[in-house]
Amino acid sequence: MEPIVYLNGEFVALADAKVSILDRGFCYGDALFETMRVYSGKIFYLDLHLDRLERGAQSIFLKLPESRDRIRKILYETFNRNQGADAVIRLTVTRGEGILGKLWQAGTTPTLSVYVRPYSGPPDEWYQNGVPISLIPNSAAKLGNLQEQIKTANYLSHILARKQAEDLNSVDGIMINEQGKVCDGTISNIFMVKEGILSTPAVNGYVLAGVTRHVVLKLAAQTETPYQERLLIADDILQADELFLTNTGWEILPVTRADGKTVGSGQPGPLTQALRREFRKSVDAEIGK
Repeated sequence: MEPIVYLNGEFVALADAKVSILDRGFCYGDALFETMRVYSGKIFYLDLHLDRLERGAQSIFLKLPESRDRIRKILYETFNRNQGADAVIRLTVTRGEGILGKLWQAGTTPTLSVYVRPYSGPPDEWYQNGVPISLIPNSAAKLGNLQEQIKTANYLSHILARKQAEDLNSVDGIMINEQGKVCDGTISNIFMVKEGILSTPAVNGYVLAGVTRHVVLKLAAQTETPYQERLLIADDILQADELFLTNTGWEILPVTRADGKTVGSGQPGPLTQALRREFRKSVDAEIGK
């Protein structure tokens, strides 16, 4: 069965979902997106995704084409028109079609699309043995004077860093900014454990407020795990007792090698594994199992 896509008020087959070459998302990456997990028919922490979408839209002077409640209904209706209980939903909103030029014209109508695909997780061995990462210096990009990283469709810096990481046989690249501060992975947030304390970079113009990141910090508080959001540098990562990555698809992914160096014991650490168990419980609680 061909996927059904929502595009600007219509539900169409994927092959028929067309966007103009004058759309500013296509021409300039002038767009936002959200990637969401569906567990047993329920979108995980949907409100956090919608909160972030609204903050991002406000920060780039983009008026969303639909209300929050309408977007929620569109997401579920698109999901329901496609088969399967577990899925990944990609929502994209661009500034819309307009005359070419760096500035947009008043009255431009945004483009809104929703695409659903079946969820296919990483190999089990990634969670059993951990994965390698590479640190990518001078790769993190800040968008203007924004105080919080947003999910913009202008992803070229992340793509290039991911390619560097792939060339080094790493699952993800950890982006370092020009001041030497650890920011995000190219598709993840990063956490480290040192002497029992969980640390992650604070949200700022380089660091995204990841939804899974938020859940992990919430779980740390609930389990009375010491944690902090603080400045990290490359040496912190290389000297960590445990490392893990978080994103919507991976959930909590253990890291056992960083820049070719063994992390901790070389196996997923005890706090990483404990948080993974708590995360799975939180999924069951959120979807009402």
